[in-house]
Amino acid sequence: MALDYKQSGVDIEAGYRSVELMKQHVKGTLRPEVLGGLGGFSGAFSMKAIKDMEDPVLLSGTDGVGTKLKVAFLMDKHDTIGIDAVAMCVNDVACAGGEPLFFLDYIACGKNIPEKIADIVKGVAEGCKQAGCALIGGETAEHPGLMPEDEYDVAGFSVGVVDRKDLITGEDIKPGDTLIGIASSGVHSNGFSLVRKVFEMTEESLNTQYSELGCTLGEALLTPTRIYVKALKSVKDAGVRIKGCSHITGGGFYENIPRMLPDGVRAVVRRDSYEVPAIFRLLQQVGGIEDQMMYNTYNMGLGMVLAVESSVTDVVLKALEDAGEKAYVVGYVEEGDKGVVIC
Repeated sequence: MALDYKQSGVDIEAGYRSVELMKQHVKGTLRPEVLGGLGGFSGAFSMKAIKDMEDPVLLSGTDGVGTKLKVAFLMDKHDTIGIDAVAMCVNDVACAGGEPLFFLDYIACGKNIPEKIADIVKGVAEGCKQAGCALIGGETAEHPGLMPEDEYDVAGFSVGVVDRKDLITGEDIKPGDTLIGIASSGVHSNGFSLVRKVFEMTEESLNTQYSELGCTLGEALLTPTRIYVKALKSVKDAGVRIKGCSHITGGGFYENIPRMLPDGVRAVVRRDSYEVPAIFRLLQQVGGIEDQMMYNTYNMGLGMVLAVESSVTDVVLKALEDAGEKAYVVGYVEEGDKGVVIC
């Protein structure tokens, strides 16, 4: 009997079916600039609209979801993990003052189960809608023998644009500036290797209800990463120039906040300026994790930290509140060696 590709573990027909199932989700993300439909060799996006900018600068961000995927596998829930993939990329673009224009995803799987792939892409599409960017392409690769049949990995990248004069660089942050933190939705998509050391990764453990969480452990951990694109745009639309912006991802406060600072200043964050969400308190308590490690690994309830002129603090807080965000004055900038002090 002659061998075919399906016998080697790659099902081309399943690939076609995946594309058909995901088309309905992709359609809802399209912007007027998207040229052509899904299924071409590349995604086409018109740049006509950005010709009005004085000095357009392209921005890009790429990332994956990391070992948060293990929680999705165990809970057999795949329709939100794509939001995380989008969030990790578009938040980085927004952090520089940019508008994400489009996104492409890459899904590698042990076996292509069309309904599961469509569920993942449903999440990607939802993330794109939240960010206002178009899902203009992607790739699903079947890797038999390399990955277990019931596992997958998802990553992607986003391209955005900003007028050079609107770039958020942090270069003019000065002592006396105010730090504003925007609430996270939970653990987001960082530090899950430590989460998996603290909590037993079984169905029973993830389905355990915790009164302090108001849901099961698995539901709390799978809560998608918050997307801040529209929130940051609302601040800009309020006439405020954000001086610096830190997306609090892997490395927590200690690694990410200094990334927005120029030399000669440091950020002072007051830990009592907002309430740390219950999932972090539970994680710290069960794992016996020291404060330093928590703030060096997790967002601790703040997904973004902005540096602004102190005189515009109230305007920024109102703009964020109007955009549906919880925001807090969490600290200030002072003279000192570049870094962050948590007190």
